Amino acid sequence: MNNGALVRLIDVHKTYRSGEMEVHAVRGVSLEIQRGEFVALMGASGSGKSTLMNLLGCLDRPTSGHYLLDGSDVSGLDRDRLADIRNRKIGFIFQSFNLLPRTSARENVELPLLYSAHRLTNAQLREKADRVLASVGLGGREDHHPSQLSGGQQQRVAIARALINDPEVVLADEPTGNLDSRTSVEIMGIFQQLNERGITIVMVTHEQDIAAYARRNVIMRDGILLSDKVVTQRALAEAELDKSGMSTNIPEK
Repeated sequence: MNNGALVRLIDVHKTYRSGEMEVHAVRGVSLEIQRGEFVALMGASGSGKSTLMNLLGCLDRPTSGHYLLDGSDVSGLDRDRLADIRNRKIGFIFQSFNLLPRTSARENVELPLLYSAHRLTNAQLREKADRVLASVGLGGREDHHPSQLSGGQQQRVAIARALINDPEVVLADEPTGNLDSRTSVEIMGIFQQLNERGITIVMVTHEQDIAAYARRNVIMRDGILLSDKVVTQRALAEAELDKSGMSTNIPEK
């Protein structure tokens, strides 16, 4: 039984071997994330949060334990099956944007659709990509290349790309790490609006004020879960004040 959880980890371990050494990156983690939650995954360098994010994203498999995604155990799937799960059910957003530099914003967003089992015509690809770009405030910039966009606009393209296949969960790895404070607020405003639409988000961050935008903070240390707490509205308000009281609405630009 998955108890209605979209993500369920059961006693998950991940051990890496380096010669005769064993590194226990994740040690017995059990975690449930319900559909529609916004979770910030925190911890110092070496805490295991990046390894856990790789497991959640089906980029790696646990050494032991079980990972149920949307009710299906994906722990023992082969690489091809995992790649299919990633494309259909998971959207990724990275700190460094990971955009193709010689292609337009539209073409970057269309890319995951090219690997979809449901083939679309060129007109359908264009229409869907343009619609998602508009939803993150980039209407009118569909033909711009990454070099013609600001850092915040590039991250918006990356968010649109993560959303294009209507994933079950969006995984964001330090999504504001390369952005200034004002742009970080704008990007977090987008995440909040996506979550209000029912999209499940798991975000890795080491910044407490960014984590306060999530609804739940999970903190790791030495490969185990140290704490798991709901973020209060007061904490969110304080985070917004720390950012000079700027609005979290998506700006029209």
